[in-house]
Amino acid sequence: MSLSSALSTAQSIFNNSGTQSSVVSKNIANAQNPDYVRRSAMVVTGGNGAMIGDIVRSQNSPLLRQTIESSSVASGQRTLLNGLESIKNLMGGNNNEFSPAKLITAFRNNLDAFASKANDTGLGMAVISSAQDLASGLNTAANELQQIRKDADEQIKQNVDDLNALLAKLEAVNNQVKNATASGADANDALDEREGLVKKISEIVGVTSYIRENNDLVLYTSDGVTLFESVPRKVTFQPTAGFDAATTGSGVYIDGVALKAGESANTTAKGSIQALLQLRDEIAPTFQSQLDEIARGLITAFAETGPDGTLTPLTGLFTYKDSAGVQQTAVPAAGVTVPGLASRILVNPIVVPPTGTPDKLRDGGINGVAYVVNTGGSSYGDLLDKYNENLEGPMAFDPDTEIADAPDLLSFASDSMGWLEQLRSTATSADETKTAMLTRSLEAYSSNTGVSLDEELSLLLDIEQSYKAGTKLMATVDEMMQALLDIAS
Repeated sequence: MSLSSALSTAQSIFNNSGTQSSVVSKNIANAQNPDYVRRSAMVVTGGNGAMIGDIVRSQNSPLLRQTIESSSVASGQRTLLNGLESIKNLMGGNNNEFSPAKLITAFRNNLDAFASKANDTGLGMAVISSAQDLASGLNTAANELQQIRKDADEQIKQNVDDLNALLAKLEAVNNQVKNATASGADANDALDEREGLVKKISEIVGVTSYIRENNDLVLYTSDGVTLFESVPRKVTFQPTAGFDAATTGSGVYIDGVALKAGESANTTAKGSIQALLQLRDEIAPTFQSQLDEIARGLITAFAETGPDGTLTPLTGLFTYKDSAGVQQTAVPAAGVTVPGLASRILVNPIVVPPTGTPDKLRDGGINGVAYVVNTGGSSYGDLLDKYNENLEGPMAFDPDTEIADAPDLLSFASDSMGWLEQLRSTATSADETKTAMLTRSLEAYSSNTGVSLDEELSLLLDIEQSYKAGTKLMATVDEMMQALLDIAS
């Protein structure tokens, strides 16, 4: 080997070692960055010896697609489960002590006691108090359920704003990738940033991605609607100022196409927006209709029909106000939900002390003397027994409640909680499965593209040895050059 070739070899070693150590150092510095993909300095050989040919990312497209898909479905499921947990908390948590079924049971126990001792005013007042608790519980549950819908609507607005912001960033980063690829510059940092943005987008809405010429990225929603192609597509949403049982929220539109809501407890939602739409427009309204039907059932069960049951039914113990706040006496039609009735049901003031008396419940006559039933004295509880039987009597319910096959009001109230618990249980199991899938996908992707400190430190030792070899070679060349100079002198 000539001195010039030896010197060239040493120089190549130093150049390669410097580049490799820079790459390894960057890998180590980003070991905890989930959006960083490991780099490798590729050494190639040619006429001028070994040299660094390119800095290559350890990308794995199939695993990346799986990770993005898992992120979408896990985000949708978790969002839905959180909403169901919020609805369950309205019922008092695990014991459901504020649920209509529990409140009706407590009310009925007091009604039984009053019927067996109808001359006891204290027991009558206990019935009225428990009836007020029942009506208040329905009011609170219905109002807070609408607040959950309002909160979901606000979260949708925030998600849409975040999505538009991410898409704007994606445009800028995607342009960086295209320009760097076209010019032969290093596009790795921009590629990392772009993948990180796509992961965040996938948590909001399900996406599929395609790479075109010059590393140009195209994004579509899971339903095939174009989300990003050179420029972001417009994502629009009009929030609703306030919600009641009759309110229908606005849809989310991507490039003019409405985004579908998720379906079922093991939701089909991909991303948080679809799950929020499902919660706001399907699950909460269905539960609201169940509360409204429970309220209608109570009003019907305690309606007054006169001594022989032939008078026009009018509201008795339980009555309600219309949307304008005016108290009504007409009993709602059977089998048809009155939207928002649960938020407007109340105990008739005529039976509430101190201005009213529970005797009107025992004897009838809340709607005047024509509706008085009991004329046998304060010890007779026949009318109370009749009301009690009505709670278990046949009753028709609106099919939109999804539990309309319940035979009576007590069963319907129980089935309502069963319906909610079934949804929550299924959603919990699905969340565990989808979270586990996401975890495995992230682990697999990280093991293929992430940074292992052990491997990087081992590689640093190899680079160090290569550098030492270069210094020894340079020292040898220096000695030989010095010897030649000594001879020449």
